[in-house]
Amino acid sequence: MKVPDLFVGKRFFCGQGNPIALGVGPVEARGSAFIEGPVIMGSASAFPIVNATVMIGPNVNSESSVPVVLGGLCRPLNNPYSLCVKGDVAIFNNLDLQGNVVAGNDIVAQGEVMSRCGVHILSAKKNFDIPHPTKEGWRLRHTCPEGPSNDVYVRGKLKGENIINLPEYWKKFVDEDSITVSITPVGRVQNIVVEKIENNKVYLTSEESIECHYHIFAERSDGEKLIPEYEGDSPSDYPGNNDEYSVSGFHYDTKR
Repeated sequence: MKVPDLFVGKRFFCGQGNPIALGVGPVEARGSAFIEGPVIMGSASAFPIVNATVMIGPNVNSESSVPVVLGGLCRPLNNPYSLCVKGDVAIFNNLDLQGNVVAGNDIVAQGEVMSRCGVHILSAKKNFDIPHPTKEGWRLRHTCPEGPSNDVYVRGKLKGENIINLPEYWKKFVDEDSITVSITPVGRVQNIVVEKIENNKVYLTSEESIECHYHIFAERSDGEKLIPEYEGDSPSDYPGNNDEYSVSGFHYDTKR
C-alpha cells in the first residue's frame, strides 16, 4: 500500500514489543514511535549489511537539498553532514565513528577517549611520537614535563647584552615573585649575576661581555596555587578548585 502522506496522532509501532517508556493510557507520548529495527536512513546503499539498530547515511533526496543560509554560509541541507543534532546527546555505551567529529561546544566523556584506532589514549602520558629525524628506521618520542606547580617558561640566548626581555603577557600572567633564572655562560667562565628582575625584564651583570644561554621559569597567577599533596582516595578529594584542572585518569575517563 502506498500513501502520499501518513499522519500518526499519538504513537507509531513497527515490529513487536511493548515500549512502556512511551507511556500507557492517558500519559501516552504524543508523536512518539517504536521501531524494532534495524532502520536505514538516507542512502539505501550506504550499508551493505546490518551494522546497527539505526544506520544513517548521506541524504540522497534531491528535493531536500534546497540551499539555505547557515551561519552566513550558503550550503545544501544534505551537505556535509549525514547526522545533524541540535541539543544534547547521551551515549550510554560505545560510540564508533568512521568520520570526523565537529563540536561547537565541550565534549565530555565518562569513558576512555582514544584516537588512531586506540593508539592514542588521553589518559596516558602527554607526548608526541614521530619518525626519527636523523636515524632511519627509528622513532622519536618526547613527553610533557610535570611538576608540583603551574609553571611556564621561556629560554633563549644572549650575546653582548645584559637585559633579558620577558614576554609582554607575563606582566599579568605570572607571579613576579616566583620568577627564577638559570644562566649558562658560553665559551668561558663569566661570573654572570642576576642583578634584579623588574618591569618585566631580567638584568644581568658581569665583569666582561656577556654570552650565555638562559632558562626562566615562573608560576602562573591566573588561578589558585597547585596543592601537590593532599589526603584522599581520588582526585575528587582535591582540597582546591578542581574546575581549574583536567586530570588525566579522572576528568578524562573516571578511572580510580
